[in-house]
Amino acid sequence: MPRLLGVDIPKKKRIECSLCHIYGIGPGRARLLVKETKIDPAKKADDLTPEDLRNLVTAIQKYRVEGDLRREVAQNIRRLVSIGCYRGVRHRRGLPVRGQRTSTNARTRKGLRRTVGAVRNKETRKSIRKRWPGIESVRRDRQSDVP
Repeated sequence: MPRLLGVDIPKKKRIECSLCHIYGIGPGRARLLVKETKIDPAKKADDLTPEDLRNLVTAIQKYRVEGDLRREVAQNIRRLVSIGCYRGVRHRRGLPVRGQRTSTNARTRKGLRRTVGAVRNKETRKSIRKRWPGIESVRRDRQSDVP
């Protein structure tokens, strides 16, 4: 596998696709880099000459990629959290930041669903009764309060 800026890029893919494995380089920038370095876009990453690789590295170094970009993004998020703005609070709580709905969906940010409510499993219910013997009487009292 050819190695660019400390990242192994796939050797069997076209150079445009394999450049996308570097953090901070998407399809558009990969096309631009290939055009800028005058490399054939259909060429596989394994077929690149050392000179082509050198030209690519010099072209990529003009942009902020990999560790520098990750560090900058993390610093931006830390700044938002520290000043306590709305976006920072959403980051801190692990909720969607960009205005998406949270009553349904948002499972990626919120994590696995934590069910709150009745215990359906008989064994679990019995173990709860053993741990908290007076819990049933409390539930019955609440039900009687409801008109």
